[in-house]
Amino acid sequence: MDMVFFDISLWVYLLLFATAFVAGVIDAIAGGGGLITVPVLLAAGLSPAEALATNKLQGCAGTVSASYHFIKKGKVKLSDMWLPIAMTAIGAISGTLLVSYLDSSLLLKAVPVILIAVAVFFFFLPKIQPYIASKLSLSHIQFAFIIGTSIGFYDGLIGPGTGAFFSTAYLCLMGLTLVSATAHTKILNATSNLSSLAIFAFTGHVIWALGIVMGLGGWVGAQIGSRLVITKGAKLIRPMVILMCLAISVKLLISN
Repeated sequence: MDMVFFDISLWVYLLLFATAFVAGVIDAIAGGGGLITVPVLLAAGLSPAEALATNKLQGCAGTVSASYHFIKKGKVKLSDMWLPIAMTAIGAISGTLLVSYLDSSLLLKAVPVILIAVAVFFFFLPKIQPYIASKLSLSHIQFAFIIGTSIGFYDGLIGPGTGAFFSTAYLCLMGLTLVSATAHTKILNATSNLSSLAIFAFTGHVIWALGIVMGLGGWVGAQIGSRLVITKGAKLIRPMVILMCLAISVKLLISN
């Protein structure tokens, strides 16, 4: 399947690398990098299935890169996250396996409404997050089984907005700060990406040469984006999440 792409010029590879770099920066801060990379992969001549599968490969590089930086800087303890990681993986694998059997287009129609609600939440975050966190809370075990499994399943099945959903859940149900929620989100986002990629690898839809080139760009971009999260904090994260939620919503509404 990769043979089709041996004639792609060096300039196209450089464009894909640059695209993944930009997407990696944005994804590390607010999520939604796939909104940039998937259309470019389609424009490069990949089928929708190949574009989604290859995007998972480059997405893994970005989320793992950001996760590594957050762990290194002490913004999240990996030892405290084994259960949510495991449940997110189970959810993502289940969702990916069911892609061929469920009509995900029906679920996709509801995503823009949810993302707009998330954008509104982040807009009013300083006022409403403390109130919601004081009224609603989950234990680590409950969060792992309810949120990890469900959002992981959603990422495997559909995907758009996964990072924003995880961040919102951490803010509302665990009472984390915005930077901490972003750091924890990247760990679970990396988990769901890696789990889905493991399934896609068996389908033969991953174009490895393109995915690796884009993965390198995503890794570098995510390193920069994760550093910006730590140095700029809420001043950068809030507007970026709002922008990406609205951008994904518009993209989905237009495509539907």
